[in-house]
Amino acid sequence: MVVTPKRLTPQLREMQPADVFEIALIEKKVFPDPWSENLFHDCFRLGYTCRVLENNSMIQAYGIIVIEHIESHILNLCVRSELRQKGFGRMMLDHLLDLARTSKTNTVSLEVNTTNLPAIQLYKSAGFHQIDILKEYYPQSDEGRDAIVMKLDL
Repeated sequence: MVVTPKRLTPQLREMQPADVFEIALIEKKVFPDPWSENLFHDCFRLGYTCRVLENNSMIQAYGIIVIEHIESHILNLCVRSELRQKGFGRMMLDHLLDLARTSKTNTVSLEVNTTNLPAIQLYKSAGFHQIDILKEYYPQSDEGRDAIVMKLDL
């Protein structure tokens, strides 16, 4: 008899410093301008809201948002490359937006690479709209270097 592992429902939880090594590996595979481990640790030090989406002890997605009274800002939202287009980005985005709404933030903003069409579509489907373009925002990128600034009114 073959026993297959039980598939668990993904769980959202607070990111822990012990997660940073795995997150940095995911970051390097997904982004041409990946954040360093030190930058993730700075997010903890600065009190940013850091979350992971985990299933079977594997981080599937993560997100970091700065929540302030007037405007919140999503700094990073990433899904493992092999798990993209499966709804994990939507789950993480919805969670971050729920956290912002709970804190009574008026708006949420973010930047996204002009070449990251799936992410742009995700943000548009959540109600974000473009408010600006930042030229050369991603200087090390082999793909698009410009960023679209997007905003959502809550």
